[in-house]
Amino acid sequence: MEHQKQKSWFGRNWLWFIPVSGCLAIILMFIVGIGAAFFGVSNLLNNAAPIEYAIEKASKNKKVINLLGEPIEKCGIASGNISLTNNNGKVDFSVPIKGSKKEGVLIIKGIKTDGEWAYEELYIRIKETQEDINLLEKALEGI
Repeated sequence: MEHQKQKSWFGRNWLWFIPVSGCLAIILMFIVGIGAAFFGVSNLLNNAAPIEYAIEKASKNKKVINLLGEPIEKCGIASGNISLTNNNGKVDFSVPIKGSKKEGVLIIKGIKTDGEWAYEELYIRIKETQEDINLLEKALEGI
């Protein structure tokens, strides 16, 4: 009785394995690219200068601290638009924030001219009460 040596799995299936693995590699690279782009844009938006400025203003506002608690921090992904061209631009964001007591939404609208941001609207809307706290009013600041 003769024994035939059986080919390995790859030896039997190489004709379909190579094209399928190539397609899977392309799909995987596409998914990784989309994920990297989303992470990059999300990171760019969350670390934008207007958001950092607004969080700093909120952290120093006594009324915000009394209602939300400390520390004031971002608790989600910012949504909205930002457009920058050289030293000019526009921002229109809403950023979910929270303190130790409650949550709110930080609303930021402004214009950048010659590298300087000027804010048209900068306020926090408390989620439970829908109360707005204006961060641009000097009388409410805890400085």
